[in-house]
Amino acid sequence: MILVDDAGGAFPSINHSPWFGVTIADFVMPFFLFGVGVSISLVLKKASSKLMATKKVVLRAIKLFLLGLLLQGGYFHGRNNLTYGVDVDKIRWLGVLQRISIGYLLTSLSEIWLVNNIMVDSAAAFVRKYYVQWIFALLLLTFYMCLLYGLYVPNWEFQSPSMDVSVYGSDTQTVRCGVRGSLEPPCNAVGYIDRYFLGEQHLYQRPVYRRTKECSVNSPDYGALPLDSPVWCLASFDPEGILSSLMAVLTCFMGLHFGHILLLFKEQMQNVLLWFTSSSLLLVSGYILHVLGIPFSKPLYTLSYMCITAGASGLLLTIIFYIVDVKHFRKPTSLLQWVGMNALIIYALAACEIFPAVVQGFYWRSPENNLVDATQSLLQTMLHSKKWGTLLFVMLEILFWCLVAGLLHVKGIYIRL
Repeated sequence: MILVDDAGGAFPSINHSPWFGVTIADFVMPFFLFGVGVSISLVLKKASSKLMATKKVVLRAIKLFLLGLLLQGGYFHGRNNLTYGVDVDKIRWLGVLQRISIGYLLTSLSEIWLVNNIMVDSAAAFVRKYYVQWIFALLLLTFYMCLLYGLYVPNWEFQSPSMDVSVYGSDTQTVRCGVRGSLEPPCNAVGYIDRYFLGEQHLYQRPVYRRTKECSVNSPDYGALPLDSPVWCLASFDPEGILSSLMAVLTCFMGLHFGHILLLFKEQMQNVLLWFTSSSLLLVSGYILHVLGIPFSKPLYTLSYMCITAGASGLLLTIIFYIVDVKHFRKPTSLLQWVGMNALIIYALAACEIFPAVVQGFYWRSPENNLVDATQSLLQTMLHSKKWGTLLFVMLEILFWCLVAGLLHVKGIYIRL
């Protein structure tokens, strides 16, 4: 996430896809969710009391949601902006950690209450143990698909930024829809539900579709509006919205499935085979759905996108498991292990830019003269390239946080909710 967030501006090809399609950045969120699902299966296998486990799950989900609200609700203004605070009338309710909290809550509750207490000694017994849980997941999928393709999206209005009044002649813009089943940026059910329940002012104010050809002269990067740009280019859209988050829960269920295999099948190469088979089926299903007309889209979290990203998550887990647990090559993955042990604090300090913003708060005479910007400028000058200097700076930043995580591990410090 540090790589795609901090280097995505220099390399739009690794940044999030403007709307349809997938890039490296579009795999980050599913990796989070998939890992949550795997961990749930491991943690809740020893739950002795369902009520106590439910209480802990609900409390942790609330804390995770509130932390996400603090980090991504608009209170911290991030790098290059030495201010903080948020207008509650415009606070962003949803975000990365909020989506993870939703996935964690629903998947954990299903693991606590919807799993049959039977011994697994065959494939049929495996199905009997978890079939109620998968029925629940199928109901979530059905609910999502029915709303995405069946909900009527009417015309809607929004208040455009004052700087753009001269372009469109009014600060109130009307987007013409009146359709069902549209997956385009202005008239999809995902955005309609978020505007209805959350309000347009509480959504993400810089959506990825502002990098589409319709909305940017520098597409696939951000840029000035084309002369004939549609009015919806100025509207808000949340990539972690309500309906898309329900679909994202299925990625947690996929991770949960991989965790169940790990728990119930003790032979390591059997785990590798079953994981590889499951990952391949997901990848193939994603491509087939794409060919059949369900495009890859992270902002909408389409079914094809869920399948291909969950399949990639499972395949990556299989490769790492084979390297570390089967072949016992542990040292090459030590950096990953350290960061994984303190992922939450690294996410808050680095990916949410709290640490860089604090460092930039100490400057010489002018806010531009700070250690962060000076280091990045020096690397850009050394490489005679702005984008390659930025990439090197980000790689050093990632290495720095790996070492910080390693130091925390050596000291036995682990930050968790």
